[in-house]
Amino acid sequence: MQIEEFLEEWHNDCDTLLVHTSGSTGTPKPLWVEKRRMEASARITCRFLGLKAGDTALLCLPLDYIAGKMMVVRSLVSQLRLTTVEPSSHPLALLPPSLQQIDFAAMVPLQVCQSLKNDEQRQRIMDIRQLIIGGGSIDDQLAAQLRDFPHAVWSTYGMTETLSHIALRRLNGPQRSEWYKPFEGVGLSVTAEGCLTIDAPAVHEGVLVTNDIVELRADGCFRILGRRDNVICSGGIKIQMEEVERLLHAYTDVPLMITRAPHPVLGQQVVMLTESDDREGLRNICRNHLPRYWQPRSIFTVAHLPQTVTGKPARAEAEQMAVAHGMHG
Repeated sequence: MQIEEFLEEWHNDCDTLLVHTSGSTGTPKPLWVEKRRMEASARITCRFLGLKAGDTALLCLPLDYIAGKMMVVRSLVSQLRLTTVEPSSHPLALLPPSLQQIDFAAMVPLQVCQSLKNDEQRQRIMDIRQLIIGGGSIDDQLAAQLRDFPHAVWSTYGMTETLSHIALRRLNGPQRSEWYKPFEGVGLSVTAEGCLTIDAPAVHEGVLVTNDIVELRADGCFRILGRRDNVICSGGIKIQMEEVERLLHAYTDVPLMITRAPHPVLGQQVVMLTESDDREGLRNICRNHLPRYWQPRSIFTVAHLPQTVTGKPARAEAEQMAVAHGMHG
């Protein structure tokens, strides 16, 4: 979608707008959302970040999904000067030379990682006054690179249903934290299964029960442990895919994903997908650093780890790949 198409939809007589979920755990689905709630979400974010009329904003995300649409809406409601570039892994390489300062930008982790590899782009991203990163987890390696940035860098928590984020956590400076702080007016609780529930009347009607397993503090701040649908139940032991990945990433920068496949005795088994051919090296890392029952029973080399168009791990596709590899040897 081009920005002209979005603006045409935004300014028509319809009170709702069609968006699509990203499909990180399954098939993307359509969702009709109210424009007034999108405006409310935009005002909350801009107020929290201290953005004001005339500030410059960068749109470098696809307009097919809520994150890109909300950048336009924030610019409209707060009268930001919006610059658009074609979505890519190196968005800052496409900036017009006349753009000297970026006050506000939203990126996915892949865009941030790639930008940091180029000296000129690295300086441009460090100069962004308010940078929000969403659409995927931020691993320890990336977090370390962002820690000493001179301006504010935030990790976002939210989803299409909440019209982008409802909580932020600081990634740099003395305020950096593992804990997300919800916006004012957002009520949080936890189900018996440990999943986060969100009551955010400004952006969503009714209580939303998520699949995110969290630890919730008394002050309302929370941290993500993983997703309920990313649990492997192997021999009665529940194993969180994201937690296994986090442990492994401390010892290797090899691209890998943890997924599951059926097992005749255990019910489910832990499987690793990797882009590396050194499966034995990965097995040794697993033996040395993972609890016995967390260690993958199978490791398969794939050409590319499956991702959604927004850069998140495509968990459903990964599971299908693991089952297919198991069937063929």
